[in-house]
Amino acid sequence: MKKIPGQELIKEDDFRFKDCLTSFCSRVFSWLYVSPERPYRIHFEFSRNYQHLFDWEQPNFFDAGVRNAIINFILERQHFLEGEETADNLGIEKLLEDGVYQSAYPLHEDTDRDFLLQEWASMRKWIHLQPLDSIKEYFGAKVALYFAWLGFYTHMLIPLSVLGLLCFIYGFVTWNSDPISRQICNDNQTTLMCPQCDRNCDYWLLETTCLSSKLNYLIDNNITVVFATIMALWAVIYLELWKRYSATLVHRWGLTTFSQHVEHPRPQYLSKLQRHKDITERWKKSNNILEPDVPFWRIKFLPSFTSYSIMVLFICVSLIAIFSMIVYRMAQKASHSILGNENSMTYKIMVLPLTAGIIDLIVISLLDYVYTTLAVTLTNLEYCRTQTEYDESLTIKNYIFQFVNYYSSLFYIAFLKGKFVGYPAKYNRILGFRQEECNPGGCLMELCLQLAIIMIGKQAVNAFVEMFIPYVMRCIRKLITRMGMSKVDSEEKLISCNQWTEDYHLVPSYTNSLFSEYLEMVLQFGFVTLFGLALPLAPLFALVNNVLEVRLDAIKMLKLARRPVAQRASNIGVWYNMMAIVTRIAVASSAMIIAFSTNLIPKLVYTTATKDASLEGYLNFTLAYFNTEDFQVQPVLRGSNFENVTTCRYTEFRNPPWDEHPYKRPTYYWQILTGRLAFIVIFQNVVGMIQGIIAWAIADEPSKLRKRIKREGFLLREHIIEYEKKTAAEKAAARRAIDEAQYEDEKQSNTMDYYGNNSKESTTQTQTVQRDYGDNDATVVYRNEQRTTPL
Repeated sequence: MKKIPGQELIKEDDFRFKDCLTSFCSRVFSWLYVSPERPYRIHFEFSRNYQHLFDWEQPNFFDAGVRNAIINFILERQHFLEGEETADNLGIEKLLEDGVYQSAYPLHEDTDRDFLLQEWASMRKWIHLQPLDSIKEYFGAKVALYFAWLGFYTHMLIPLSVLGLLCFIYGFVTWNSDPISRQICNDNQTTLMCPQCDRNCDYWLLETTCLSSKLNYLIDNNITVVFATIMALWAVIYLELWKRYSATLVHRWGLTTFSQHVEHPRPQYLSKLQRHKDITERWKKSNNILEPDVPFWRIKFLPSFTSYSIMVLFICVSLIAIFSMIVYRMAQKASHSILGNENSMTYKIMVLPLTAGIIDLIVISLLDYVYTTLAVTLTNLEYCRTQTEYDESLTIKNYIFQFVNYYSSLFYIAFLKGKFVGYPAKYNRILGFRQEECNPGGCLMELCLQLAIIMIGKQAVNAFVEMFIPYVMRCIRKLITRMGMSKVDSEEKLISCNQWTEDYHLVPSYTNSLFSEYLEMVLQFGFVTLFGLALPLAPLFALVNNVLEVRLDAIKMLKLARRPVAQRASNIGVWYNMMAIVTRIAVASSAMIIAFSTNLIPKLVYTTATKDASLEGYLNFTLAYFNTEDFQVQPVLRGSNFENVTTCRYTEFRNPPWDEHPYKRPTYYWQILTGRLAFIVIFQNVVGMIQGIIAWAIADEPSKLRKRIKREGFLLREHIIEYEKKTAAEKAAARRAIDEAQYEDEKQSNTMDYYGNNSKESTTQTQTVQRDYGDNDATVVYRNEQRTTPL
């Protein structure tokens, strides 16, 4: 808007130490900024009725993003034949399907793009802040909000990465102080463990797990609970601070009052309604004034039910794929392996989990592609009125798919593997195979390996796909065009160097083109919060990836992809709610991992029961005895290194064979189980309560911003009221002048008629025409007006 009197007073605030600190830091780190600060302006929804209040004469009053959005809106809804508005003659999409046009897209602008290429899409600028205002003007608010969120998330990962690195360093520093790994490494071949499969698996010595027990200590030590608690609280703080930061951005861009409810219906939605004649007929009877009402049970229910039923079916397919990986690992242990000596602990602890993790990553990547295509198909079946509803429905489906796809194997290792194995006299079997066992140090090390493979592998694959494939496709399309293999309908080769032909070779952009970018980052957020406890360096890996991701996405959008149609938005949509849900799940996940996959609770029970704070006897406490004559299936051994074995050990809490109740659960097992369940309840409730307090204490908007919005709203209302008063007074004065002139003309005309024709009726008219003007709230009131003859 134009500058309003008193506008300069809005930004004046009382002295606050926080503002001084912020100003000082801004000056110190001013070299990180790549774009100058924009002058303070007040924004208001544009209306021609208040055109005088807007600074509409400036060249960029409507920026390029708004202009191409308006053009796209018209093109999508333009009918070919007047009076025959049907689905067969609607919009540019129909022309593209019929081959009338090959493509339709906004053009890149060299001036603005050159600035962004230099200051944003450059790896040399990785440490600099993003020019969000320039991104918003070029790509629109929706794209700018994504990059603002990605940048904010990346900055918030810095303290968590430092904390995770310190936890990892602490594990290295105290490497030799762990009594469990020290006892395993100094076992001196005295502890003989039971075979881990029914055939071709020999007895093995506990000391062969020396290295794995030391590595396990890096992630299962005294500060594991502290790290898990801080990470759960960090997630809530991150979400709350993002709301504050995004509120400031949205206000600066004039979108605070923007609402998704004012969106127009999608052309595809209106086209689908054309198939239902009763709806279109009722709509036409109302002269298209009211939007057509679509009954849910008669029209919407069946497509929605079909869509979500197929989604559940494919979720089951994903679970079956994960189950097949479990069977693969069990089968590998039950048969000869082609990847080395299956009796070696290196194979059992490292090679087998690595190969299973790599195969799991390949299966997940294939299902990822299938799910992405399927989600779009299912969402197209539904009756989504607006583009926001369509995007949210597509997002929910795809995220549920990917949640099951990427996290199922990790949940299995964290919560199920090694928990229901049984014991040598009675193993629990699946399809005839013994279930997988955890090594004496627990399954946390395998969870760490699996998380590292899937998280790092997924990010590497996505970076390759996002950058390499668009680059190759652009080169191929240019080569085909220059060789004359691709021609337009007029048989003319596309060899010109115009901007539209240059952009034609780029990767097409779609309305939901940011979907895959959001999905990748939200899945990464889940890896960090749900399972980051098992890999303290996960935040650091995410930080390094995101620093590169910001610049790679910028390069892709400016160099490799066509310019998307700008869209307005006031938030990141349903993605925020998904992260909030993951944050709540992460508390329960961390509690269960600590309770069942670490040695915290067994150590506490052992220390309490034996008063042995040094934990010298803890290892023996966790291993049960077994009489080899009691095997359910006698193991088939070939060339065994051990002879006349009568007793072996296995990782369980059970009575020895010479006890009155052999192989039954002892009392301390139930104490440990009670302690684990109690820890889950206490941890989840305490951390959840603290999360709630943090969410309540941190306001959604800064108090300074709320005050500014209130001041702007008051000043704007007063300015508009004064403008309305002034306009109404001018109109009243003009109308009064016209009426007085008409009155004088009438008076002269009636006087002449009176003297000339002596008409009594005219005399009465002259005496009874009375007008009274008065201003009431800038509204002109007319009353006591009588006429006896037409004038």
